Amino acid sequence: MNDPIQAFADHLKFEKGYSRHTLKNYLADLDHLKAFLNGRDLLSVDARALRSYVASLFGSLQPASIARRLSSVRTLYRYLLRQGVVEASPAEGLTLPKLPKKLPRFLVQEEAGRVVESGPSRPRERAILELLYGTGIRVGELTGLVFKNVDMEEGWIRVRGKGNKERVVPMGGKALAALADYIKERGSQDGPLFAGAKGAPVTERTIQRLVKRTAAKAGIVKRTTPHTLRHSYATHLLEAGADLRGIQELLGHGNLSTTQKYTQVSLQHLMDVYDKAHPKA
Repeated sequence: MNDPIQAFADHLKFEKGYSRHTLKNYLADLDHLKAFLNGRDLLSVDARALRSYVASLFGSLQPASIARRLSSVRTLYRYLLRQGVVEASPAEGLTLPKLPKKLPRFLVQEEAGRVVESGPSRPRERAILELLYGTGIRVGELTGLVFKNVDMEEGWIRVRGKGNKERVVPMGGKALAALADYIKERGSQDGPLFAGAKGAPVTERTIQRLVKRTAAKAGIVKRTTPHTLRHSYATHLLEAGADLRGIQELLGHGNLSTTQKYTQVSLQHLMDVYDKAHPKA
């Protein structure tokens, strides 16, 4: 194998279906490892060299960043092991640093409503915000939508999520109405659902800026991203009594444990309400 990192990147892109953003992060982590090894062949690296690499990260990076880089390295060598390129993975003995558990950041319903409803007047921008909060899809899934993925009569969209897996997600009435207004204004129903100036899909960065700008306009002080709206969607469904398994399917989570974090968010929110409102709190 002439270039193990390129072969690994092709595997992630074409076989795993990872997004451009995820792929970029993997390659950045592995380029950092190559720079540390200073020309040494990745296929001949042993556990001792990787432990030295890990030691070099402490003091300059946060635990979450260290964990991500080590995860990328371990994933690379597991791939090389499966391909028969290495006989054993030198990264298996590496221990990931313990990370503090962080609860997902979300908006309360009144805040989410202000962001979506009192934000932009342009049909396209309103449709984007209504879809993010009304379906809980990831920003990368939204940029990948094309017109044939949308069923306006039945009120659902078909999205392609992580690992190239497809799922059908229902749209709420407000998201459906906002999307109908946008489609009416746009006219053409070919290609990407949300296209940029040259016809290519709108970029994730553009949507991130839209959410940030709209949240600030709505008076939201806390940091707000497209993923904040996704977390808000899931939290509000749970608070309204939705089944955890159903939320897992809607979000496209592979494991229920990923969805269960929203139960902690909901409980913390209820505790905050109790502390503020109950006379015996």
